[in-house]
Amino acid sequence: MKITYENRLISVSLRRFKFIIFCTKYFHKLFGRLNNYTIKMEGESPALKANLTEWRFNQYPKYILLPIDENHEQNRSSLKNIIFSEVIPRPLERNIRLVGASEDALTNILDMDPDITNREEFLEFIIGRKLPYGALPVAHRYGGHQYGLWVGQLGDGRAHILGEYVNRKGERWQIQLKGSGQTPYARTHDGRSVLRSSIRELVASEACYHLGIPTTRAAALVVSDDFVLRDMYYTGCPRRERAAILLRLSPSWFRFGSMEILAKTGEISVLRQFAEFTIKEYFPDIHGTDENRFIRLFSEVAHRSLDLVAKWQGMGFAHGLLNTDNMSLLGLTLDYGPFGFVDSYDGGFVPNCCDGEGRYALAKQPDIVVWNIGQFANALKPLLTTSQQVHLSHILKTLDSYCKNKILETFLMKIGLKEERWGDEQLVEKLLDMMQQTGADFTSTFRQLSELEPSEMVSETKLEEKWALKRLSMHSSWGCWLDQYRERLDKEAVDASSLGMFEDERRRRMLSVNPVYVPRNWLIHEAILDAEMNNFDKVRYLLEVMRRPYEVQAEAERRGFSAQPPQWAYALKISCSS
Repeated sequence: MKITYENRLISVSLRRFKFIIFCTKYFHKLFGRLNNYTIKMEGESPALKANLTEWRFNQYPKYILLPIDENHEQNRSSLKNIIFSEVIPRPLERNIRLVGASEDALTNILDMDPDITNREEFLEFIIGRKLPYGALPVAHRYGGHQYGLWVGQLGDGRAHILGEYVNRKGERWQIQLKGSGQTPYARTHDGRSVLRSSIRELVASEACYHLGIPTTRAAALVVSDDFVLRDMYYTGCPRRERAAILLRLSPSWFRFGSMEILAKTGEISVLRQFAEFTIKEYFPDIHGTDENRFIRLFSEVAHRSLDLVAKWQGMGFAHGLLNTDNMSLLGLTLDYGPFGFVDSYDGGFVPNCCDGEGRYALAKQPDIVVWNIGQFANALKPLLTTSQQVHLSHILKTLDSYCKNKILETFLMKIGLKEERWGDEQLVEKLLDMMQQTGADFTSTFRQLSELEPSEMVSETKLEEKWALKRLSMHSSWGCWLDQYRERLDKEAVDASSLGMFEDERRRRMLSVNPVYVPRNWLIHEAILDAEMNNFDKVRYLLEVMRRPYEVQAEAERRGFSAQPPQWAYALKISCSS
């Protein structure tokens, strides 16, 4: 197997990077000028790069400052006192094709001209055969609680972080391949991802970004004619599926489990080093000399995570597999697996058919995130004094109420209210109860509430045009709730200069937070079926529609993207298999 590095036959080795850092620090002390080592790029310009000769990793990866295992031995069950393992991707081989790409991620994150996707070298980059100059491929070590139980060491079993890229806006992004072969953390798995799960992650991560949900990103996806065996529903009947590799982007791939594994195995010095590194690189408002810096880190991570779950609830998004190894330290939606956007509203919605007890149901997500934060707190405790641990316990006790208030704030925005007043919680709860009892569609109900004036919501003619609201209006309490809603709007309108201006503002606010389109499972399913026949048009069209999810799009309407889902859609099952 031959791996080519742009302008090099071998990678910039770990030892060479360490030498670079040593020299950088030496000259920094000597001249007081060098804060970061930047790989020299002759003739570098801010223009979008059209090929991989122009594009390269332009700074050393900051993760070089953390412990990295340089032993390339595979399939070891346990490693200690390291954060990463240096490991080379294993390229796909047969008939590589581009499934789809995110123009926004390519241009606004990677500074790449979208036409670069038409070049053979771009495909070779994604499959891991041709790595740009400056790459240092590593796999990240972490552990996790899965379904509430500690399962020990996990890690990136099929993902390779290639390096870090600083774009023309000054943002630092880690570039990762998913499905790029076995790492020391692969355990018994083959290190591959399949096409169906990769399409789901490509579409969902980009859709969530444009919906306003904090998320990791996906830049491009390729598929091959290399086959792997997967038992999709764990019924004992595996089938052959095609292997795919997804090009993923994130400021960091660190997660709760990154710290948990170090605390659980007593690697306290490495835990401290990792926590200090995380603060310095990702939480610049926390000063390294602050004696309470670890408490502030905990508070930041906790509140970002709760802000995220409030966003999920407001979009009807269920992650499906909220284990601690899938919780980002930066408050990003991470590792899209058996997720789902609820169609007919049901707080008990469980998109993951493997979650038989409904642990990760839609309405349970806030409690699960708080529980996960508690496990993160336990991981930090070895770094805290006794008094700091008491402080941490006090913060933990406030998280339930913070999360509840954040979710209420989110839903008030969805019904056009800016300020919380007495009775608002009951108003939202009643609406959700009616939606659940009538099976009203989550996304379309809120969108259609945004499109009508309150006086029009009792008009049978108007409701006939709004299929989701029409279903909701069949509830016996619809008229009563509508009276309470209009009364509540009138109270807020008193503070506006005119009723007309308030109504315009209400609708503007609601239209900005209630999308027309979300990546419903049935839409992705249809795209996957076509893609398995080498027709990627639906995948690419979904990506295009989800770039503007708050705008009505004529072709998407013609295809029924905002219409009532077909009956078969409600029976779709999504599994953890990927």
